[in-house]
Amino acid sequence: MAGSSNRLSILGENALKLGVFGVNVSHGCAVTDAEGTIEVDWSESLALARAADRAGIEAMVPVARWKGFGGATNFNHRCFETYTWAAGLAQATENIVLFATSHVPTINPVLAAKQCATIDHISNGRFGLNIVAGWNASEIAMFGNEQLPHDDRYAVAEEWIELIKELWTREGTFDFRGKYFQCPGAYAEPKPVQKPHPLVMSAGVSPAGRAFAAKHADLNFLLAPNYEIVSDICRDVRSQANALEREVSIWGMAAIVVGDTEEDAKKYFDYYVDEKGDWEAARNLIGGAATDGGSFHEDHLDEQLRQIVAGYAAIPLVGTAEQVAEKLVEFHSTGVDGLTLSWVNYSEGLKRFASEVIPLLEQAGLRKSVADISS
Repeated sequence: MAGSSNRLSILGENALKLGVFGVNVSHGCAVTDAEGTIEVDWSESLALARAADRAGIEAMVPVARWKGFGGATNFNHRCFETYTWAAGLAQATENIVLFATSHVPTINPVLAAKQCATIDHISNGRFGLNIVAGWNASEIAMFGNEQLPHDDRYAVAEEWIELIKELWTREGTFDFRGKYFQCPGAYAEPKPVQKPHPLVMSAGVSPAGRAFAAKHADLNFLLAPNYEIVSDICRDVRSQANALEREVSIWGMAAIVVGDTEEDAKKYFDYYVDEKGDWEAARNLIGGAATDGGSFHEDHLDEQLRQIVAGYAAIPLVGTAEQVAEKLVEFHSTGVDGLTLSWVNYSEGLKRFASEVIPLLEQAGLRKSVADISS
């Protein structure tokens, strides 16, 4: 079967792959006024990327944001642009894969293809492109573009990535004539380091998003309120991909809280979510997405609102290191190949996760030790 298995080799052989999510936006993924959240400072991004790299974590995935969501925190209002962020971190790391997250309506595909190829060279083939069709109308308006209906945006995204892939792979000059993009005399050199092209991720949850991922992505990045829906999406995307003789790796999202005891972890979770959470900003975020046509599940909006506060709609995994490791094993059993992770305090959370949780995942057979991988 033609597919993405060999292409995913840059992410290593761990059964459960891990990524750090949201380091490039203020407050990270937690919509809270609790202490220690992401400030968006270059030294902060650099330190976290290097720490994740040392821990053997496979990927860094940024959030594409252009303005905040209001409320007391104006959640995510400070944000590093993701292509240049990935390029800077690529130069400063050794093994971790750096993604750029790109809203289709905000960048011409010719420029996107060139930027991706450049970062792939800077990183020596450790780059991935995370495609978002574009859901936040107020952000899209900043670029002078009118928000298209949901499924139409995926039609544009399909043509966008088709042109980009041709620029990455076709030799010489060619003409591209589509419904949405016209590119006479298209040409792009140098080609990316990765062959035939860099990894492509998409955040497909809606039916149109799942179909897009099955056809065009190497990785499908999903959010869901519970394990049952995660399993359903995994089965559906894989079924569609198999019908196209493709394979898609599927990643979920987890918000991590590790405590000395289960009581400590739950107490801290309640503190940053219920006591310090910026519910106004969370409602602004989910309000725009809920009316967007599939990003969130209408039957679970109340549940997902709390998950928005906890970690950008990630499933919270709260408890001792042993309990969190067990929940990660259970999450993997739903069919996901990888998980992006977030914490309130990334520096402390990542350090504790690396020293206490990852060894337990190694014991469970889901990961190899960094020493074993490098030997």
